[in-house]
Amino acid sequence: MTNTIDAKMLAKMFLAGAKNLESKKEWINDLNVFPVPDGDTGTNMTLTIMSAAKDVAAMENPNMASLCKAISSGSLRGARGNSGVILSQLFRGFTKSIREKNELNISVFADAFEKAVETAYKAVMKPKEGTILTVAKGAATKARELSDEGCDDLTVFFDEIIKYADGVLEQTPEMLPVLKQAGVVDSGGQGLMQVLKGAYDAFLGKEIDLTLSEDVQTSPVKANVEAQADMEIKFGYCTEFIIMLSRNFNIKNEMDFKGYLESIGDSIVVVADDDVVKVHVHTNDPGLAIQKALKYGALSNLKIDNMRLEHQEKLFKAGQNEPEKTAASEEPMPHKEVGFIAVSVGEGINEIFKGLGIDYIIEGGQTMNPSTEDMLNAIEKVNADTVFILPNNKNIILAANQAQMMVEDKKIVVVPTKTVPQGITAVINYVSDMTAEENAETMKQEISNVKTGQVTYAVRDTVIDDKEIKQGDYMGIGDAGILSVGSDVSDVTYHMVQEMMDDDLELISIYYGEDVTEEAAESLKARIAEAFPSCDIELQYGGQPIYYYIISAE
Repeated sequence: MTNTIDAKMLAKMFLAGAKNLESKKEWINDLNVFPVPDGDTGTNMTLTIMSAAKDVAAMENPNMASLCKAISSGSLRGARGNSGVILSQLFRGFTKSIREKNELNISVFADAFEKAVETAYKAVMKPKEGTILTVAKGAATKARELSDEGCDDLTVFFDEIIKYADGVLEQTPEMLPVLKQAGVVDSGGQGLMQVLKGAYDAFLGKEIDLTLSEDVQTSPVKANVEAQADMEIKFGYCTEFIIMLSRNFNIKNEMDFKGYLESIGDSIVVVADDDVVKVHVHTNDPGLAIQKALKYGALSNLKIDNMRLEHQEKLFKAGQNEPEKTAASEEPMPHKEVGFIAVSVGEGINEIFKGLGIDYIIEGGQTMNPSTEDMLNAIEKVNADTVFILPNNKNIILAANQAQMMVEDKKIVVVPTKTVPQGITAVINYVSDMTAEENAETMKQEISNVKTGQVTYAVRDTVIDDKEIKQGDYMGIGDAGILSVGSDVSDVTYHMVQEMMDDDLELISIYYGEDVTEEAAESLKARIAEAFPSCDIELQYGGQPIYYYIISAE
């Protein structure tokens, strides 16, 4: 009978949970309620946990405090998508409860499970039952019950929790009608169960390959600090490391350190979190950055890449000299009072945001959700006292909010834009003479007047909103559900617009994607203009993947 576990066993359990989630990610993606080609819950949760798993795997002899720090900080910064952010908050609460313990028994686990759930619920503005939160709460409830009953065998404890939480997961369709109609359980809850089951297998001593895949991409979002394909690279070595602090690193120390890095390089990111500091700099002399950092503590996760060499290899393989740039500006930005960050996808939409004065574009959105760290990197690059963030996707808002809470030297304002058209409307309504709070309130009011419809294709058969959908059908998805379904993309888009319209709407904006010809888009515009002669119709190239049309009405 086993009644305690130490840090070494907990690390093994965490890695096994991460590996099990990774192996099931595509299955979890397929549980997405909407049968869209970018169902990404499994991917988001995997990238979140793998961000921490890389740090845990690098630890040779972890103690409970260092292990908890690696799990909490790694998952917090790697968190992407609502499911990933909630998972990171579960880890944050759990590790906060156990970090001062040497060994964990059932009573400690029960407390930690409850703290995990409490922390995760606080992170969500309007918690919804029938989700990963409900499954986590079920696990915590069972843990407390077993502890109060005097259970003293961790094998029994974990087994009973998993059985009970699995039962809660099976009930999620009864809590969320949309799950029941689609015939699936909650994907985030299923992801959490795979973490718990993988961890339990490791505890039982099952043979598990804990080697992390080399091709695990912990940051697929293209961000300016990673894009260095310029023909002339001023600073040749991309240098990254983590400082394990052994002395005080206050705001003054941080500013002095950043100032030094600016004197020897560019593309600087310095993010401090309790007793660690993550550093990224492009420089011609990595040794100088390392020597300076050693004054503050020991270094780990050191990585130096020769960007000039990598660039030449890329050009050789690609057979072209066209650099890939994804930011509104590659040059250091002059200081300003207010700056803007927008999440965007598609060449045309990127250009629209740049034209509206967006300082930094994070490429992401439906097909790839930016992480909290992507947000922090972008905030670091925008040289402004106040930074507005436009997530432009409901699944990115939590990551933006999490980044907002982690930044102390700038005022961060997250405008909860759920679609690209809402983001465009928000920035258009910014007024320089108003305060940040006044602008945020105005933007929120204006985006509530924007209706958005998006057209994509179905990846499986299902029934949603009483509409029978077959694999390969086109779907027009509105702000609150499926508006139209059919086999012709133009017809589906047209009928979607019909469902969106009411007498108060005056402007229809059409953004056509990379798979739509200009001729087809012009034909659709003419058809909509004929049906709604009192509306102004605007047609613009968006260049977005997967979504044939994004249409706004306001």
